[in-house]
Amino acid sequence: MSILDHIEFSDLRVFVTILRTGSFKAAAIQLGLTPSATSHAMKRLEERLATQLLYRSSRAISPTAAGSELAARLEQGFEQIGAALSQLDSSAAGSLGELRINVFADAAHLLIEPAIPEFVRQCPKVRLTIVVDDKPIDIVSEGYDAGIRYGHYVPEGMVTAPLTRAHRWVAAAAPAYLDRHGRPLTLQDLQQHTCLQLLLGDNSSYQWEFGRGKHRQRIRVPGLVTINNTAATIAAAKAGVGIAYLLEGRISKEIEEGSLETILEEWAAPSEPFHMYYSSRRHAHPALRKLIDIIRLQHGLSRLR
Repeated sequence: MSILDHIEFSDLRVFVTILRTGSFKAAAIQLGLTPSATSHAMKRLEERLATQLLYRSSRAISPTAAGSELAARLEQGFEQIGAALSQLDSSAAGSLGELRINVFADAAHLLIEPAIPEFVRQCPKVRLTIVVDDKPIDIVSEGYDAGIRYGHYVPEGMVTAPLTRAHRWVAAAAPAYLDRHGRPLTLQDLQQHTCLQLLLGDNSSYQWEFGRGKHRQRIRVPGLVTINNTAATIAAAKAGVGIAYLLEGRISKEIEEGSLETILEEWAAPSEPFHMYYSSRRHAHPALRKLIDIIRLQHGLSRLR
């Protein structure tokens, strides 16, 4: 029986992701695990290999010599696995095979949906697979060609291409709700209102952010309803359930038709642009640049140089 029979593939992924992100916590978020599960996976891997792979301190982690060598070989292996998966059945899909993109829900709605018709026109032989997933994942080991995230959520070591300009996060409510409960005029006023809680992909509750620069604030708001889906949050806000915290671009239609109104406009918080990202160790799919350019042009940016 080889040593490979004793090793969990998922534990190897945890190890590589820890080194790629620089911390147990960041790796746990990216893999959709708890910090405890990430720590147990590393302990299990080191015990089964009978080798220390990481140096741990209160400030940082770093690979041992054995860990560094193993990580380099694993990265190559994950790249080969990802390439093999992306090329599976490529003959049936056409000469350019399949382009697989992992994207979170808001970006799918704002970027991918409008781009699909033009992409199909320009790349008729490409099988485009879009997987909508709000949980952060390791796109390399999961076999994706690229992913879309906010710039500050892109893992280190990835090639990135901005797709949009900066966005704004705003608080918004239905006119009926504001008529019943009044319009908040200060951030402190939110404590007297019902707010729709935002649940992130890693199942953590998101603190609402307001303002910019030195005036930027993160506050916890009251409310008994928690939702991890933007469409459901918008529906609840339109129904007058409470105040929602949303990307302004995501509710442009609702604002225009008057079913939602933004509040505390002077406190709207800027957000980093959406970015397409892919592994620096991997040749980008030939159709990926076309998709990037289509999205950039639709959002007022020039083609990539």
